[in-house]
Amino acid sequence: MTPPAAEEDSAASTSGSGTITFRQYKDETDLPTVMHLIDNELSEPYTVFTYRYFLHQWPKLCYLAFDGDKPFGTVVCKMDMHRDHMRGYVAMLVVDKTYRGKGVGSDLVKLAITQMIEGGCEEVVLEAEVCNIGALRLYQGLGFIRDKRLHRYYLNGVDAYRLKLLLPLTPEQEAALALKQQQQQQQQQDALDTAATTQLQACH
Repeated sequence: MTPPAAEEDSAASTSGSGTITFRQYKDETDLPTVMHLIDNELSEPYTVFTYRYFLHQWPKLCYLAFDGDKPFGTVVCKMDMHRDHMRGYVAMLVVDKTYRGKGVGSDLVKLAITQMIEGGCEEVVLEAEVCNIGALRLYQGLGFIRDKRLHRYYLNGVDAYRLKLLLPLTPEQEAALALKQQQQQQQQQDALDTAATTQLQACH
């Protein structure tokens, strides 16, 4: 899964409609643009506090797509600890209808996932309406698999699929996992040794 060649601030690719550029969310001045794009496309209503929850804490996990100076797509994500590992979450993804079918949605998600990998995430999850065939096809094309069905998940009563993508471990994560497994094996062996010693003492 290769994202569009990108610098931190922007990336560019050429489409049939001209030059499409991608850049990270900068600051509060981008907030109205993100809100406008999402409110126009998604069925779930969000308050400004929901947007700020994501954008203030994880600005590097939000990207916008532009055709010239016109914004037409965005992705909003987060990452945090889940149980004993880091997990990324794709909260919102929208692309204006006139720009769909050009791979822009996939590019936005790839850019966010690249940041999640750099942040140490081991998996990415999201929810999508069971009837949103386009979204399900997009995410499955990126390697997401259906994890479970969430009944009446949305306010409109529609079910959702929880989708999950397992990310490749970094060398540091692999080393930490190997150390953890080694410690667990040692603890199990110590417990067996202790139990055997106790049994021998009881026999005498």
